[in-house]
Amino acid sequence: MKKFERLLKGHKSLVFLDFEGTQFSHEMIAIGAMHVSIDRNGYIKKHKKPFRIYVKAHNRVGKIVTDLTGITDDMLKQKGVSFFTAMSELKKYVGLSFRKSSFITFGSHDMKILSSSISYSFDFPKETVQAIQQNYIDFSAFIAEFMKDDKGNPLSLIRYCDAFGVKQAGPAHDPAVDAENLAWLYDATMRNSHLLLEEYKKVLKNFNHFPLPVSGVIKKLANDEDVTAKEFEEEIKKYIA
Repeated sequence: MKKFERLLKGHKSLVFLDFEGTQFSHEMIAIGAMHVSIDRNGYIKKHKKPFRIYVKAHNRVGKIVTDLTGITDDMLKQKGVSFFTAMSELKKYVGLSFRKSSFITFGSHDMKILSSSISYSFDFPKETVQAIQQNYIDFSAFIAEFMKDDKGNPLSLIRYCDAFGVKQAGPAHDPAVDAENLAWLYDATMRNSHLLLEEYKKVLKNFNHFPLPVSGVIKKLANDEDVTAKEFEEEIKKYIA
């Protein structure tokens, strides 16, 4: 898919990421990742076992986050590592291709969590963090352009997975599971571009910001009706009159 291929900047190494953060300070408390390599069509050809690591935060996790993720303050005391160590372990997991990888998340909140953790850390691996920030892609922004619900809203990761027939790897809000689900959603999207095409026709049909003559033509085309240049001109004349 050419549009997404341009976002990858030629990278064949992709790292699907999910960061969990505290409720109020948005500090990182967990990292989930899945490293894959893709072929010339953009399809996943190899993948590593998902990666998960817990990160100690300066502030409390918060009840809502604990209820969603199962991560508690006590868990972080026992299993958590420093932000520096967590990022270093992520780099080690990806390996030599780290600097030549694209880092893909579902939504922009993961980058907010990364930035917040930097602000709380006097000691962090700058090159590792910068590599992620400079090669970051929000997959939800990409797919939401072509596929929305009936009210024009983006879908959740789970609903996109359902739409593309992606089997859930496990319970939601486990960072390793969410990263794996995102990887397979990406792969299904690349392999089923025809589904995206059909969904995009629906999006265009329901788009309300086209000028009226264009909107009428788009709706006919989305309904598989042929429209001639003369018919388009007639629509313009009706609008002007």
